[in-house]
Amino acid sequence: MTAAAVLVAYPVIAAIVLPRLLGRAGWAERAPRLAIALWQAACGSVVVSILLAAFALAVPASVVGHGLAAFFAACAALLAHGPGMTAATTGVALAVAGAVVARVVHCAVAVLSRARAERRRHAETLALLGRHDGRLDAIVVDYDERLAYCLPGRHGKAVITTGALRSLSLEQVAAVLAHEQAHLRGRHHLVLAGAETLVRAFPGVPLFEQAREELARLIELLADDVAARRHPRVLIATALVGLATGRAPAFALGAGGESALARVRRLLNPATPLGRRQRLAGSFAVGLLLAGPATVALLPGLSSFLAHHCHQFLGL
Repeated sequence: MTAAAVLVAYPVIAAIVLPRLLGRAGWAERAPRLAIALWQAACGSVVVSILLAAFALAVPASVVGHGLAAFFAACAALLAHGPGMTAATTGVALAVAGAVVARVVHCAVAVLSRARAERRRHAETLALLGRHDGRLDAIVVDYDERLAYCLPGRHGKAVITTGALRSLSLEQVAAVLAHEQAHLRGRHHLVLAGAETLVRAFPGVPLFEQAREELARLIELLADDVAARRHPRVLIATALVGLATGRAPAFALGAGGESALARVRRLLNPATPLGRRQRLAGSFAVGLLLAGPATVALLPGLSSFLAHHCHQFLGL
């Protein structure tokens, strides 16, 4: 019961405390990839804890300790049990777990289906109004507004308007398109889809709401860093200034937008990258968030298993 109590308390505390801790992480801009992993691990650990709490309430640790066959036999017995306290607790726990899984799956399907439909309609429009430029490896659209964005998906493509081409040099265009290709290769739209799924599945949870905002910002920083491996940071920054007023479609990932000016400052004044120890500490935190709930859930069963078979291990 102690493990179940910890697993029940953790999501409540983490949903409030973790966004404050991660939101104050000044190092995130120095290592956006690691920061993305931390936010995802934090969100995932909360959902997994809820499921494992239900598991811990439904199945006694002593049963788990007697082996897999005993575990499945106990599950069958508990489900077939009369209206006793154990059966009632088990029923509620399993109902909660089932509801959480069903809710997340339903919202994920809804988010992905809607985004796919919007991208399909936009792709059909681009097929009519745009033209593929093999030199740029992008779709060019005759439009005065300065825009550059990518349309993610299985056949993802970068899109740029003639307004952007007129205002940017060839080197700046190449830098901007490298940013968009980084989004496509990194499949960053799936990161945002996952965050949106959790916000819809569990509305009002501070961790999930802040994660959606932070992940949207961090994937732009990450794409900037990837583009900066091949193009001067100053070149990317000046290109972003030219695209700052552009607004890409909501279902696309654009180079400009509201975050452009903050990203320009970051590109022009790059901070020192995280040291090896800091990265190791961050990676350890990711692992702890991912493995922590499972460890808490498994420890009682492991203890019971060792106690039950201890005499065999000792040769008694």
